[in-house]
Amino acid sequence: MRLSSADFPTGTPLHHFFAWNEKAWRPDWRYRIARDPSEAPPEIAEMLLAARGNADIKAQAQVFAAFEAAIPRRSAVRRILVIRLSAFGDFVQALGPFAAIRRYHANDRLSLLTTRPLAGFARYLGIFDEVLADERPRPLALAEWGRLRRLLRRGGYDRVYDLQTSQRTGLYAWLMRPGLPEWSGIASGCSHPHANLGRDRQHTLDKQAEQLLMAGIYPTPTPELPPISRPLPEGTENRDLVLLVPGSSPLRPEKRWPATRFGEVAAALHDLGYLPVIVGSAGETPLAAAIREICPAALDLTGKTDLTTLAAMSQRASLTIGNDTGVCHLAAAANCPVLVLFSRASDPAMCAPRGRLVQIVAEPDLADVPAGTVIAAAHAVFGANRGNAADSKLVAVGTK
Repeated sequence: MRLSSADFPTGTPLHHFFAWNEKAWRPDWRYRIARDPSEAPPEIAEMLLAARGNADIKAQAQVFAAFEAAIPRRSAVRRILVIRLSAFGDFVQALGPFAAIRRYHANDRLSLLTTRPLAGFARYLGIFDEVLADERPRPLALAEWGRLRRLLRRGGYDRVYDLQTSQRTGLYAWLMRPGLPEWSGIASGCSHPHANLGRDRQHTLDKQAEQLLMAGIYPTPTPELPPISRPLPEGTENRDLVLLVPGSSPLRPEKRWPATRFGEVAAALHDLGYLPVIVGSAGETPLAAAIREICPAALDLTGKTDLTTLAAMSQRASLTIGNDTGVCHLAAAANCPVLVLFSRASDPAMCAPRGRLVQIVAEPDLADVPAGTVIAAAHAVFGANRGNAADSKLVAVGTK
């Protein structure tokens, strides 16, 4: 009996895995075994037959776990590298995968390669035994590429989890040759490919969870910050905080709700007894100034908080209101209710934060979203909190 993608429910990891390999010019080594259970090792064949026609994600995960159990370990303690570079929001969305990898490799040495601005925050998380800074070599900077190659090869890694899955990290796999370690990602010739032809249409969290499942790691939790014990900025202690995030990538101004609308929301929040706190980079100080022209009581902390302090504030805040940017992902991971605004520039189905209570306000043009819509949504969040309605949910408001 030979198996094909048709033997597994559409949309499941094994359906994706078989469909990908059926089109691949160089099929995954596991596929060559899995397509004929009668020739597979008994423990793998048993799991395959149990998963056939079965949409249960656990049954599907057990197939990949059986393959992992069959791989001989070269040493009792393996050296594992995780790659997750910028941007900040993408890094925060990897907190769940980080936790899953740490759990799976509890007895192994776990290293992270990330960019220097994120390295300090990564160390504070306490997940990794080692955090390495990637200086992101320029295309023709041969000496810089040489240093990066030495850094990667010096680690003697047994396995790499590439959560960046970009052309750049594909080059990193090339730098580690000869002797490329086991590699989870999409690099050419990697041992554990994320074998899904539609991976580019998946939400980031679903994509990473399936990638890890195909490497034997299941389940992957949603991103969640550990408790952050960091003093809050002066003026915010013992106050009911609402974080306002008026910025986003300076290259994507269409992702920004007008700062004057944030000002109207800040004034309404102040009238309710909350302290509006404006956060963001130093380059977003002009947005904070526009907000404070309407609501002088708002506290401007743009450019004045590091990532760890911002995480501590998110864990204390009653609500975060912002554009589609990294701070909103951080707030969701801090179990803070989040109200995030999306324009046509980004698709919430692909990248919206997920957390205890995430509410989406979506319009093709954010200039069409009146302040009253966001104020009403904030009132609803406060009411839900008072009613102890803490179930996870994703609500769309004003979507066209």
